[in-house]
Amino acid sequence: MYDNRLISKNTAIKQLVYGYLLTALDAYDQCREKLHLQNRKIPLHRARDSERVLYISGLALQLAKSHNQDALEIGRAIVNHLSDTCGETLNVQIVPPGWIHLEVSHFFLATWLQNLVVKKIYISTPLENEKSREKLHNPSRLFAIQYAHARCYSLILLAHREGLIQLHTPSDQYQLGSLATTASIPWLNSDAKLRLNHPAESRLIAELVKTVDELEFPDHGDRINWEKVGLDLSQAFEDFWCQCRIWGAVKTALPELTQARLGLLMITQSVLRFLLVNKLGAIAPWEL
Repeated sequence: MYDNRLISKNTAIKQLVYGYLLTALDAYDQCREKLHLQNRKIPLHRARDSERVLYISGLALQLAKSHNQDALEIGRAIVNHLSDTCGETLNVQIVPPGWIHLEVSHFFLATWLQNLVVKKIYISTPLENEKSREKLHNPSRLFAIQYAHARCYSLILLAHREGLIQLHTPSDQYQLGSLATTASIPWLNSDAKLRLNHPAESRLIAELVKTVDELEFPDHGDRINWEKVGLDLSQAFEDFWCQCRIWGAVKTALPELTQARLGLLMITQSVLRFLLVNKLGAIAPWEL
């Protein structure tokens, strides 16, 4: 159902989108006069929109300014190439005066979520050594992150014991790391739209995308406050848990929704654990 070839080795969606833009720029260069970017760096940022995963690039505007050309004309050429090569992955459009909007499709987002469910989070960028990890913590913030991790962990194990989800992690290793499953999660409904459309679900997905982007494909030169990143993710989880039921009537009446919400719990646990252990130098407790 899900095509992992869309993911390849890149866990961060931003990195994949950036790669598509580079390819589109190269294709445009072959047809037109070479357009050179300073340091070959493409401007790209994720929009603050919790209802969808949207990236915005000022590539056409930057090229138009430096080469005295029309931004919309450059943008249309780049968008046409992107639409031909990644139509299943991104919904692309040009927005005046020349912004390129790249919205991640529901199909690709489901593929990305499934990829994180079936394996531990993989980060290809070098990890901080012990000395460079953040050590000075606000105790209440750190506890909130650890509490969210422990809560996710206990809920996943409860779901496993009740037969709602099957873990492939050996039972004697439950306390050692992230929990994963080989099951295909029904992320999409019959209309091929993401089943998780509650505002709290959308916010949690947006925070997961943002966190993995910062882990895998950070903006060079920016110092990231990993404690704040972890706190934002843990707060999004708390909102999700308060507003989105898994047990009770939902489990009986909407089993596919239950599975999708459990999948979201598993991804959240995996990402929180990575932040705690590898970025904050803290323990990722499985119970508190």
